Amino acid sequence: MTAKPYNVLFLCTGNSARSILAEATINHLPMGLGRFRGLSAGSHPRGEVQPMALELLRSLGISTEGLRSKSWEEFAQHDSPRLDFVLTVCDRAAAESCPIWPGQPMTAHWGVPDPAAAEGDDEARRRAYREAYLVLRRRIELMVSLPIEGLDRLALQDRLAEIGEPLFSLSPTRGGEGR
Repeated sequence: MTAKPYNVLFLCTGNSARSILAEATINHLPMGLGRFRGLSAGSHPRGEVQPMALELLRSLGISTEGLRSKSWEEFAQHDSPRLDFVLTVCDRAAAESCPIWPGQPMTAHWGVPDPAAAEGDDEARRRAYREAYLVLRRRIELMVSLPIEGLDRLALQDRLAEIGEPLFSLSPTRGGEGR
């Protein structure tokens, strides 16, 4: 166990759904507690968290205390927490020019469809939130189970990228490789 937790920043454009779900999830999972600290931000924050994201988290027994939509600029200041990982969870944020993050954190793209853009009735929209949550949770579980201290930087970067691949996120093995 590390003396200080690894700071993980989840980025999205609006910081109102996917990145919020990821932040709350990594802070909730027992295998990540004390080892990881989840944060989230957006390149163009909406200023409010999607109510269905909060509803889902609460229904799963995950704390929503302190969750808010905020700018990624909060984490690019000289007095910001040192970031160990920066993970984009939407395609728009991944394509934007990110701020310079102090400390050269590891980065990866873990794109997830936007549940806030889901169409249909409330049940269909709730299903989209649940699906986004399940993909994010699986990826986070894979990340927090990595032997981070035992991997060199390049190997860790490769593993983070693999976790974001669609097939990898659905199964603990990829193509029979036993990863």
